Amino acid sequence: MARTIWKGAISFGLVHVPIVVHAATRPHRLDFDWIDRRDNAPVGYQRINKRTGKAIASEDIVKGYEYEKGEYVYMNDEDFKRANVAATQTVEIQGFVDAAEVPIYYYDTPYYLAPDRRGEKGYVLLREVLRRAGRLGLARVVLHTRQYLCALLPQGEALMLITLRYADEILSADELDLPGGKEAAPAARERDMAMRLVDDMTTPWDPEAYRDDYREDLLEAIDKKIKAGKTHVLTEPDEKRPRESAKVIDLMSLLKQSIEQRGSRPAKAAPAKKRAPAKKAAARKSPAGSRRKAA
Repeated sequence: MARTIWKGAISFGLVHVPIVVHAATRPHRLDFDWIDRRDNAPVGYQRINKRTGKAIASEDIVKGYEYEKGEYVYMNDEDFKRANVAATQTVEIQGFVDAAEVPIYYYDTPYYLAPDRRGEKGYVLLREVLRRAGRLGLARVVLHTRQYLCALLPQGEALMLITLRYADEILSADELDLPGGKEAAPAARERDMAMRLVDDMTTPWDPEAYRDDYREDLLEAIDKKIKAGKTHVLTEPDEKRPRESAKVIDLMSLLKQSIEQRGSRPAKAAPAKKRAPAKKAAARKSPAGSRRKAA
């Protein structure tokens, strides 16, 4: 079952819809323990008082905001809630926009919304109105002590909330040295050949056809190490082909070769390779405080 993140309500106009926010993603990261190679002991970390050098308990730690050099205001969990009670309990819709108007690079993290008790009718109403109108609800929500701009949209039978980046978080491309003008425009034949290649490689969107190959390759490498034992090492991969110089490129030749290699084959997403999952080696149970490092 999806992890519950937050409980509150959607508010638009006078309509109040009780909802539960659930995680919509499950990252497949590989976690690696830090280990002291000298005695194979796990490496942990402690919260240290920088003045005394002694470890301190988590209940003795508070969040502090430095308003002047060396001067702090302490903030606890209740302070964050009391700062704006309504904001911490409500997804407040500010307005609606056409879905096509929001550039894709504004989208950040998705969440599922489910109706809470007595919220089913309003939930279905909002979902169907958004679907028929082809619009997004733009709202504000506080998650993890930060207020986010977010989009509400229908996804099948569910409502989805996707946090959005603020405009000042998007960096401008103006400072980049980008090709432009007539001198950078491709020749008509190159453009037409490139369009043929794009058309030939175009497929219907099939997310199941794409997998994290690097993660699977890492698991395979780990499995090989387990089977080989401590005294063996992995075979080094073949050397990568040297990158061709970018100074002299015959675009027409490359485009023709690409099309000839594909022939008249229809575009088809490459099936994902199926690999047997690596067996996890038996390991000693790490004590509390053992530090993990994500790959």
